[in-house]
Amino acid sequence: MSNLKLGKLPDRTPSKITITISADLSQALKDYATLYRQTYGESEAVGELIPFMLVEFLEGDRAFAKARREGFPATEKSRRLSGSGSE
Repeated sequence: MSNLKLGKLPDRTPSKITITISADLSQALKDYATLYRQTYGESEAVGELIPFMLVEFLEGDRAFAKARREGFPATEKSRRLSGSGSE
């Protein structure tokens, strides 16, 4: 087997999540999309912006990054693999 410099790519299967948000948050997201269009000259739907906004938020949360580095919280997948016996 070859010893490639590039490791196996991670799972890139998208996940669809449906949520309900307040009217105020909905308006704020629309306002953000409007400001985005004014800033970059390209219109993007709110639904297209949200995943990138979430990534920026999570990457900017230092407490969350620290907790993940320290192994907490365990993901649902890793809990299932650890054989918790609940399934």
